[in-house]
Amino acid sequence: MARYDKYDPYSGGFRAPLAADWAVADYGVPFAVGLDANGRVVKGAGNSGIVAVLVVDGNVVGGVLRGTAKLAGDIVDCMTSGEIVDCAGLVAGDAYGGTPTGPLASTAGLPQVGHTVEAGRLVVRVTGKAVA
Repeated sequence: MARYDKYDPYSGGFRAPLAADWAVADYGVPFAVGLDANGRVVKGAGNSGIVAVLVVDGNVVGGVLRGTAKLAGDIVDCMTSGEIVDCAGLVAGDAYGGTPTGPLASTAGLPQVGHTVEAGRLVVRVTGKAVA
């Protein structure tokens, strides 16, 4: 499961409330996110376009994930600059962008959110430029 490794709380991102519940299946998965018209975090572009990467943590009780990963209105840390480790399915030395629905992909033309140095470690630098 992916997790934030390097995150500067002053300049590495921002906090905002979630627009909707996030399912348990989304726990530990990096998603490109945007903001809706109310300034709430949504998967994909939303109203603002891709502005950050989010890895939701879950409601863990006694080491067991309970219920939804996060609920609408919960405040989350959206990463604009930092590193995420233990990302499944990423290839070393590739640029990644955010799809309109949120999953990360190395497809040309997507808004770039970062690149990998080694498989499984995403260096997040949300630039707004397209993946080459």
